[in-house]
Amino acid sequence: MLLAALLLIPFLGSLFAALMPQDARNRESWLAIGVTLSGLAIGGLLFPQMAAGEVLRAEFAWLPAQGLAFVLRVDGLAWVFTMLILTLGLLVVLYARYYMSSDDPVPRFFSFLLAFMGSMLGVVLSGNLVQLVVFWELTSLTSFLLIGYWHHRADARRGARMAFTVTATGGLCLLAGVLVIGHIAGSYDLDAVLAAGDRIRSHDLYLAALVLVALGALTKSAQFPFHFWLPHAMAAPTPVSSYLHSATMVKAGVFLLVRLWPALAGTPEWTWIIGGAGACTMLIGAFIAIFQHDLKGLLAYSTISHLGLITVLIGIGTPLAIVAAIFHILNHATFKASLFMAAGIIDHESGTRDLRVLRGLRHTLPITATLAIVASAAMAGVPLLNGFLSKEMFFAETIHVGGNSNWWMSYAAVAMGMFSVAYSLRFISVFFGAPAQNLPRDPHEPPRWMRFPVELLVLACLVVGIAPGVSIGPLLHLAATATLGEATPAYNLAVWHGFNLPLLMSLFALGGGVLLYLVLRIYFGLQQRDRVPLIHRLSGAQAYETVMAQIARGSEWLLQRLGTQKLQPQLLFLMLGLLTVPLLLAGQPPAWTRIPQQDIDPLFAALWLIGAGCALAGAWMAKYHRLAALMLIGGTGIVTAATFLWLSAPDLALTQLMVETVTTVLILLGLRWLPPRIESMAGPKQPLWRLWGRRSRDLALAVGGGLALAALTYAVLVHPASDTIADFFLLNALSGGGGSNVVNVLLVDFRSFDTLGEISVLAIVALTVYALLRRFRPAPESASIPPQQRFQADPASRQTPAEQANSGYLLVPGIYLRLLLPFMGVIAVYFFMRGHNLPGGGFVAGLIFAVAILVQYMLAGTTWVESHIHLRSHRWLSAGLLLACLTGLGAWWFGHPFLTTHTAHLDWPLLGELHLPSAFLFDLGVFTVVVGTTMLMLVALAHQSLRAHRQPGKDAEVEIPGTVTERTF
Repeated sequence: MLLAALLLIPFLGSLFAALMPQDARNRESWLAIGVTLSGLAIGGLLFPQMAAGEVLRAEFAWLPAQGLAFVLRVDGLAWVFTMLILTLGLLVVLYARYYMSSDDPVPRFFSFLLAFMGSMLGVVLSGNLVQLVVFWELTSLTSFLLIGYWHHRADARRGARMAFTVTATGGLCLLAGVLVIGHIAGSYDLDAVLAAGDRIRSHDLYLAALVLVALGALTKSAQFPFHFWLPHAMAAPTPVSSYLHSATMVKAGVFLLVRLWPALAGTPEWTWIIGGAGACTMLIGAFIAIFQHDLKGLLAYSTISHLGLITVLIGIGTPLAIVAAIFHILNHATFKASLFMAAGIIDHESGTRDLRVLRGLRHTLPITATLAIVASAAMAGVPLLNGFLSKEMFFAETIHVGGNSNWWMSYAAVAMGMFSVAYSLRFISVFFGAPAQNLPRDPHEPPRWMRFPVELLVLACLVVGIAPGVSIGPLLHLAATATLGEATPAYNLAVWHGFNLPLLMSLFALGGGVLLYLVLRIYFGLQQRDRVPLIHRLSGAQAYETVMAQIARGSEWLLQRLGTQKLQPQLLFLMLGLLTVPLLLAGQPPAWTRIPQQDIDPLFAALWLIGAGCALAGAWMAKYHRLAALMLIGGTGIVTAATFLWLSAPDLALTQLMVETVTTVLILLGLRWLPPRIESMAGPKQPLWRLWGRRSRDLALAVGGGLALAALTYAVLVHPASDTIADFFLLNALSGGGGSNVVNVLLVDFRSFDTLGEISVLAIVALTVYALLRRFRPAPESASIPPQQRFQADPASRQTPAEQANSGYLLVPGIYLRLLLPFMGVIAVYFFMRGHNLPGGGFVAGLIFAVAILVQYMLAGTTWVESHIHLRSHRWLSAGLLLACLTGLGAWWFGHPFLTTHTAHLDWPLLGELHLPSAFLFDLGVFTVVVGTTMLMLVALAHQSLRAHRQPGKDAEVEIPGTVTERTF
């Protein structure tokens, strides 16, 4: 269970951080520190098994029949990345404690950060490829939230949308590639896929799988031509940039390529696609970085370049190149995180990141300057620092892959090395020269513990650079052997290998980089250049914006030609489809047209005639009196419920009855927003023949569509089924699900995963409706409508909603209304408790309890209800979803598939033996979600109607009694 705890702890920490108050910055940071320390402690406990070369697995059954399981798998590579994620996360959390302002919503920051940490751990610990894609997309979502953390800034919103669009689209490609790989290998289990490398590479679908997986990896790691999103993501707070773009998000792509190297590498297609993209990225990113004027912009493009270097090594594909790639992943995370933090200190203390303004900071920030210079030297590949070692291994591999005749990769490597020296010198130039004047703030050294993470990371750069075999050697060996297995080559991490060609390339890159920087600064005005020479017209961000604009124009074009704002044409197409699509799907009319004749009960026929009469009368009354039309339409709902009851479906009848009640209230609230029916505002009158022709057409379509649907339903019901699954549920409901109500057992046991998805969708819809209503303020009624005509269509609406809401005090004594709520609550409990064996259940009980609350609103008024019943709908939603999910996780805890039901038999004094199924807790979650969803939508809609009655001018600023704010829900 250590692996499950390792993955679960960050998500639990994220939840607790989100619930903390705004003024608890110290508590939130201590919580995040505790989460990361707990993860590191668990990782430390796993080290002996990793050192022994073991592969640890924790498997939880998900869909055993389909061969899918939730698998956590740790080998040397996953362990090293896990420790990297947690270690850098700990340092970033400590740094963020001092970087973030007390005015920022810090609970949300730490909540997002811990959720992202958990998502990254899910990627590296996944032992199932489909599961990996889920966490992969979760990293895109959480990084979107982190990049757009300062959502009041336009650049943050733009950068978050761009990053999410690119990486999430790549994630969809990765999902398709994973499905292809699983089809070829016959399994989605990572061990099975890695063992099926020969079969995958020889398959006809290999190239398709490779391209799709490459798209996912290259978009996530910001490789050419998808590199443009990373600089725009610098709008995030510096702790986010330091974490996402050094050790986590952008490293997910290269991790995936290393992870799948045994299954996909070793072909010319792999080398050209992966290596080619990496080479272009390596050179373009390094060249653009030289001409950046923003400290974080320079670091962003340098990150792109170094990721390109790693991708080139993976694309080369030799075992030693993989070792060098893993080595540089670790080294890059160390010096790049420290540089981002140093840039954040400079920005935090001076108020700017503009390289054209900053200079002479060594006088006011001497310690920070020293640390940043050492980290920049490591990035440039200066000897006795960690970056020098992995970059020299890179030079050696380019020589090896090129042989004696092909030197283009070596030339590209040296050029990239020169560029890296040039932009490193550009970064450290802010510490030299005369001190800058008129900075936004007077710079000074940051708090001691804010600088401590930078000091620790720079120390790691020095230790690895001086004694690599002792410091980083064991970790690199673990990751390399887990990836390469028996193909792991012999390599030497010594600092000195004698005078050789890679050393000469390193020295040439260092000297050439210094010379290039001096020439650009002195003779080409590097500090004043506003655009990148040669390639300034090749803007990936502009191409992205152009594509998005073209998509928007295309959608507008389609909307103009295929869409309509009128309801009748839309219903016309729907009814035509209802008439034609079933016939097309049924094909030739064989036996399905011969519907068995059944005796018609006169009472049942009379019931349906009543329903049809209500429907026709409602359609007719809608023109004259909407409230009366609503009552008649409610009659059709009652007839539908009675039909279910007639056909021996009491659960459906109960549900239909309660849904009809809630829907009636919903439409009643919506009547307030409908435009009044005033003949003088109806526009020019149409000819009578055209009006009757249109209505006759609509009537024929409505009747035809209804009859077609009724005939189809009847045919399905009366035709004998040769192969049905109903018998299985009837036979196994009691023995397998612990209940005799087959419908309820089906929902909360056999198909509980479907129900979990349905209540999740229900909660999402409720939150969406609430968000839309919160931002939408209906305009007051037009002053041009005379007061005597304003309520002409609805005589019952002559009272304002505030008067209607509080008029209950005049009709029913308040004491009776207060007793009505517990009485209906008891009914809800009754139907909930009997649901597993008799008609009822969580869904019906939730609707009954929601109606009980709504009755209080309608009769007692908002003022009394909200002063006595403190309903927090958001909390009901979250509690219900959490309870339903915990029920499924509890099954995992005991070694059963997700959401497996278990019935406990308890002996209670006086009561005797009681049967308590775990589905009871799941059904309780359904009940809670239904209550929260119903109340969130209806109460929010009701309050919007109250706001709509504010008159312009005199009462525009008057707060209506009982109106809820954003915090109330």
